[in-house]
Amino acid sequence: MTVIRQTLTAIILAGVIGTQPTLAGAQSQAPAALSLEDALNRAVPASENLEIAKTAVLRARGEQYRAKADFYPQLNASASFNRLLRSQFEGFSFGGSDSSSSSGSSGDQLPFGKKNTYNLGLSLSQSIFTGGRIVGQGRAADAGRRSAELGITSAQAQLTLDVVQAYYDAVTSSLQLQIAQIALDQADTTLKQAEQRKAVGTQPEFEVLRARVARDNQRTAVIVRRNERDVALIRLKQFLNLPIDEPVTLTTALADTTMQSTPTLSRILATPGDTSAERRYAVRQAEEALQAQQALSKVARSQQFPQLVLSSAYGNVGYPGNYDPFTASYFTNWNVTFGLQIPVYTGGRIKGDKTVADANVREAQLRMRQLTRLARVDTRTALSGLEAASAAWSASEGTVEQAQRAYQIADLRYREGLSTQTELLDARLALQTAESVRVEAARALQVARVRVALIEVLPLAGTAGTSTQQPQQSQQRSETNARSNTIPGTTP
Repeated sequence: MTVIRQTLTAIILAGVIGTQPTLAGAQSQAPAALSLEDALNRAVPASENLEIAKTAVLRARGEQYRAKADFYPQLNASASFNRLLRSQFEGFSFGGSDSSSSSGSSGDQLPFGKKNTYNLGLSLSQSIFTGGRIVGQGRAADAGRRSAELGITSAQAQLTLDVVQAYYDAVTSSLQLQIAQIALDQADTTLKQAEQRKAVGTQPEFEVLRARVARDNQRTAVIVRRNERDVALIRLKQFLNLPIDEPVTLTTALADTTMQSTPTLSRILATPGDTSAERRYAVRQAEEALQAQQALSKVARSQQFPQLVLSSAYGNVGYPGNYDPFTASYFTNWNVTFGLQIPVYTGGRIKGDKTVADANVREAQLRMRQLTRLARVDTRTALSGLEAASAAWSASEGTVEQAQRAYQIADLRYREGLSTQTELLDARLALQTAESVRVEAARALQVARVRVALIEVLPLAGTAGTSTQQPQQSQQRSETNARSNTIPGTTP
């Protein structure tokens, strides 16, 4: 790692990193300094994906409460008032009138034909045996909660990698713009020299035309690099929720391979994650999805067993002669019920639910196997990328100095009339290429190091956010079917 910790060459450090980019048209506003550590801290509250992952945990917590509610008694209170407009008992005499007081004859206490009725009640129900439905729902909800919590960590890791990549892309594109601008200045100098020599008759017009074409081509390269720089800055500001037109100065250089100025990445690089495929969070989420589907399969099979529920209802009923509930005498109703429901014929619905559950379990098994293979490939690719980036960085060491020295010699020979413009153009192209390669190698090395350090918790491409949706949807369907089989007169 000694080579990794070395800085870029003096040409790149002094001529490129020294001036940081700002968007065109924003020169009137002082640019704000933005380090990579600042960018990482700003990205967390600005990330919608991270907030979505947090809401998934909140939803999973709600699923846990809902799934485990049937473990406990369900107690409900009710109060109602009923005004009778017309009754079948009108014309019958019960020994008194509706307008009499509640302390009148016994006929006044009968409920038949009373115009005003108050009902106050409590209902209690407790599931005694559900064939494993409640247990299965609880296990599926627990698996969904664990998967959602893994999703938060994966979202944080992906956000860190995205910000690092966007930040270094912006720095790299700025450096490439600076390199292209330096090459343009060199091309302008060469063109002026060629024009001076043509004026004194020591150089043909062909050399002037060649120098002008090279200068114009370099202008196009500067325009392209400037557009790349602006796009990279816009993408970085998008992650940080910064105004597009706000100028910024990127203060973390590519040469900072030790990450001393970025404590967040220093901690990550100091404790790299496990690179084994089985420990990848995406694979662990697939395992949780499989456990959830297996639990939901148990829920589907529970429908074929009898459902036993204990319920009790307690109520007070009063029949006042007016609207005042406090003038009536209240009568008590209290009952206890053991309800047993046995599925005799459901038209194939239970069989269909079991078939769907078995298919979901099989699909979860296949997805887990598929993700494990993808994780192995992704991990191997990341490690190979880091190895290649380190090799490219090492290979580019010293190349810029040599190319710079070669250009200086070619420029001196050209000014002294000892070489042709072709030799000078070749030397300039070699220098520009060496500088660009060195910058790209530094950027690739930084991103590869962070990616490998986060490899355990990073999501696999195309799999983020899909591991828990299906278990939750299946659980909702199973719970709906279970509620449709609830014993009449009981509290679900």
